[in-house]
Amino acid sequence: MTAALTLISHHLCPYVQRAAIALDEKGVAFERAYIDLANKPDWFLKISPLGKVPLLRIREDKGETILFESTVICEYLEETQAGPKLHPADPLARARHRGWMEFGSSILSDLWVYETTQDPQALEAKRSVLEAKFSTVEAELGDGPYFAGAQFSLVDAVFAPIFRYFDVFDTISDSGIFDGSPRVAAWRRALAERPSVKAAVTDDYHERLMAFLDRHDAALLKTARVAA
Repeated sequence: MTAALTLISHHLCPYVQRAAIALDEKGVAFERAYIDLANKPDWFLKISPLGKVPLLRIREDKGETILFESTVICEYLEETQAGPKLHPADPLARARHRGWMEFGSSILSDLWVYETTQDPQALEAKRSVLEAKFSTVEAELGDGPYFAGAQFSLVDAVFAPIFRYFDVFDTISDSGIFDGSPRVAAWRRALAERPSVKAAVTDDYHERLMAFLDRHDAALLKTARVAA
């Protein structure tokens, strides 16, 4: 019997998005269950060791298994599911891809400060850090359209939610973060058109993220209002 999969999600979580993209790219049927991370239900806390999303709930005849951590979920899908391979076959190339996935996670850590800080100086400091990190990525990219060329990979699944943030941020102000990274900018555009990337969030993602920034009294919003 085929396992029934449920991705336990939050509407804005980029780590959830990478798992959803991987599931979609593999052609795996799954359900989504959304929770409020500000008011975590008891059933969720009982099955999430870290109290975080995503979780992948796997139901089989023999019982239920819960996987946590997005990278673990993506690796499990790569190892167990049919469909296009999302990692290179070569072990060295595969290891390098895993390294760049971690690099993407480090960018997400910077983005958390960038979007939530109330301090304009901290905002500018993180803007500079992000610009430098994308310059590092720029030096790694080839002709595209994806990270490793024509083949979509898990690195793309990691970076697509990162770029989605900037689709919203760019409506607030022009940060100039990608001005010196044309290959990154082209990669960003290619990922935005990928069906799995589009389907990874609900249609109200923009509104939800703007509301999140407003609730945090984000310097990103305040600085833009002052400039206007």
